[in-house]
Amino acid sequence: MELSIWQLCLEGGWIMIPLAALALVSIYIFVERAIIITKASRVDDSFMKRIKDYIHEGEIESALNLCRSEQSPMGRLIAKGISRIGRPMNDVLVAIENTGNIEVAALSKRLPWLATTAAGAPMLGFLGTVIGMVQAFFAIANSGNAASIGDFAGGIYTALVTTVAGLIVGVIALFAYNILVARVSKVMNIMETRTMEFMDLLNEPAK
Repeated sequence: MELSIWQLCLEGGWIMIPLAALALVSIYIFVERAIIITKASRVDDSFMKRIKDYIHEGEIESALNLCRSEQSPMGRLIAKGISRIGRPMNDVLVAIENTGNIEVAALSKRLPWLATTAAGAPMLGFLGTVIGMVQAFFAIANSGNAASIGDFAGGIYTALVTTVAGLIVGVIALFAYNILVARVSKVMNIMETRTMEFMDLLNEPAK
């Protein structure tokens, strides 16, 4: 006798429904965040050079328009710094850092859901295990002396299926979370590099 994946899911009982929902939502979040973070991590090597040329020529508005056309965290970061030119350097740096924090928070949106799923899915699976064990012992108690291995095996079957499903969903969510966190960290490093380049640009002696 062979069992399909669908039959295994049916054997898991109602616990499989929230586990399936968690798996689908986690996959959606991973794909959606991965696309956004990948776009944010793209670096135009000529961007800072053009910004430098505009600032040296005094074309502040052109520099701002270039930043807006980028439509990226890096563009918004530098745009905030350009809008603060003329103020004390510390004010410029604080404005850039605040903008950076907002951008990182936007990129990290929904990541806590993946972390929660990574921890919660195995717990749901273990809940299914406990329910299956209770059902097994209840069946044995009702059968009395006529109890057979089949009465016990049915509950254990449900318990094992939900445990495996919970662990699979949890592992998927955990890997997805760590991959996205690593990519966000990469974007943060790029933003820090751009910030330092911009501050060095402002600190260059006038020609």
